[in-house]
Amino acid sequence: MRKELVFGFSILGLIVAAVALLMPWSALTSGHLGLLMLALIVAAIMLGFPTAFTLMGMGVMFAFFAYIDRTGSTEEAIQQTLDLMVQRAYAVMANDVLIAVPLFVFMGYLVERANLIERLFRSLHLALARLPGSLAVATIFTCAVFATATGIVGAVVTLMGLLALPSMLKAGYDTKISAGSITAGGCLGILIPPSVLLIVYGATAGVSVVQLYAGAFFPGLMLAGLYILYVIVLAKLRPKLMPPLPESEQHVPLSAEVERVRERFGNRALPALLRALRTPASVGVRAPHLLRELLVTALPAIAVAMVIGLAWNSATAPKVAVDIGALEQLGGDSGGAASADGGGLAEPEGLAEPEGLAEPEAAEPSAAEPDAAGPQATAPAAAEEGAGQAGTGKAEVAQAEAANGEAAQPSAGAAAGSAATPVPTWFWYVLGGGLALLAAYYAMLNFARLQIFRMLLSSFFPLAILIIAVLGAIVFGLATPSEAAAMGSFGGFVLALAYRALSRDVMKESVFLTAKTSAMVCWLFVGSSIFSAAFALLGGQEIIERWVLSLGLSKIQFLLLSQVIIFLLGWPLEWTEIIVIFMPIFIPLVGHFDVNPLFFGLLVALNLQTAFLSPPVAMAAFYLKGVAPPHVTLGQIFMGMMPFMAIQVLAIFLLYMFPAIGLWLPEVLYR
Repeated sequence: MRKELVFGFSILGLIVAAVALLMPWSALTSGHLGLLMLALIVAAIMLGFPTAFTLMGMGVMFAFFAYIDRTGSTEEAIQQTLDLMVQRAYAVMANDVLIAVPLFVFMGYLVERANLIERLFRSLHLALARLPGSLAVATIFTCAVFATATGIVGAVVTLMGLLALPSMLKAGYDTKISAGSITAGGCLGILIPPSVLLIVYGATAGVSVVQLYAGAFFPGLMLAGLYILYVIVLAKLRPKLMPPLPESEQHVPLSAEVERVRERFGNRALPALLRALRTPASVGVRAPHLLRELLVTALPAIAVAMVIGLAWNSATAPKVAVDIGALEQLGGDSGGAASADGGGLAEPEGLAEPEGLAEPEAAEPSAAEPDAAGPQATAPAAAEEGAGQAGTGKAEVAQAEAANGEAAQPSAGAAAGSAATPVPTWFWYVLGGGLALLAAYYAMLNFARLQIFRMLLSSFFPLAILIIAVLGAIVFGLATPSEAAAMGSFGGFVLALAYRALSRDVMKESVFLTAKTSAMVCWLFVGSSIFSAAFALLGGQEIIERWVLSLGLSKIQFLLLSQVIIFLLGWPLEWTEIIVIFMPIFIPLVGHFDVNPLFFGLLVALNLQTAFLSPPVAMAAFYLKGVAPPHVTLGQIFMGMMPFMAIQVLAIFLLYMFPAIGLWLPEVLYR
């Protein structure tokens, strides 16, 4: 019997033995039936039963037991169980967050079939050729970019197994490190947005998917950086595992026109193209071709100029200055809203009285009350007095306006002076850094590197633009995840069309695989919803909560315990089963220990990559084994994944010790 089967059956035997020994068979309660249901579902999944329908069937059966225990009527229990099935299925159908799942999956399958991954790997391989372990670094980098665009682990691992594994084995790379780089890099799509796992967790735990995407961005980059750092250090310390590439592998073919320019004017791209453009006939190259090459060469300078221009606009934008003194003076001249201390924006004193609607005291001297004779007696006198003072009133108004104008002139001058914002120091640092980078870039830019840059333009940048557009629309609140996923699907369609990879068969296969994956996720939600309802009806959740609370754990101890349990569950189960079965159990406890559910979700997402990297399930290993050469054994693949699992544990520790890695961006954007 194979080792992985022995390992799997050993874990299954431990589960059965624990249930047999720890279950109080003589005094079973409904809560104990819930725990038994939980153990049975894990055992059934490990035996190979379909997860979604096993959850559904087990949930219906135990929900019937719970209802018949409550009602005592078989007919009523059946009716309530059927009602529960319908309600839970409808609740899943009404969850609009799940709309993003088929759209993101469809985008991934279209991008996968646009044949970008081969160009991306080749260009990154040449761009990173001077790094130790360049092939493994290029593999992890390609997997990270492609996993971000697709989010489909199986597709990334399979394609990279067909493309990168033969290249690494041919270059003399160790089989274990080659397999580990592909499987670990392919699993990055579980964490890095747009991740289907984060959508499923958000829908299960009631956490905003937008904030989950923002929070998972930096932890995903951190994990990919740790993978690359490990490969570089290992290649430096043990170069026999990853020997440097020969010069023939680093050679970049040039076109005949570019080769003629290089032979005539030298290998430095920018001055050679400028000199060739003066006399294109002397090298036999047409001017439009030289202009195209020069435009590609100038693209970094154009990008830096745009960044510096935006920085200049931000640094020198006029600031709107408000002269508080002028406002106070204007308020004091008006006489009605000035307070006793000269503040022109204070409330009238009458508003501070309990009545709230009393007249201001300032109005008493100027508004004499009528005497007992009535208002009719005083009206003619008031009219004559108003007519007599009309001329003097106009003069007083003119004098007040002149005085206000004289007082306002210095304030206006001060405001004009404050509008001229001096250039801050940081802008000069940005300018100097940009110019230094450009100088260094063009000093090192030869025609081979220019060709590599052109390859990156045709492979990396289209994917980067698609990813930035989708994630930027989500993170900055321009679109919901579902709307951004629809935009991403359209972008994948455009990419496949632009690279002439779109055909009827490609569309048919992409739609079929999207429907298959989406149906799996939705049925998992239906099954887990029924299972969770049955588990709650039996009281299993209450038993687990009482047991955990009886331990007297602190917040730190609870986080450690939960992550250890999830890490161990990643051995026999996939991430889908862990989220839909166990997250409804953990989430109430998260609230009790005052743990941010967003932070807990990031820890879970980082931890759940073990479900694809840990035997005996380790689906990434089986994906790679299906396309690997016959001499690459499953044991070698498992051994190659172990160091990367240790790196995942280190990443979880770093995120736990420094929560700002995951929480800083959501707090900045959504506080």
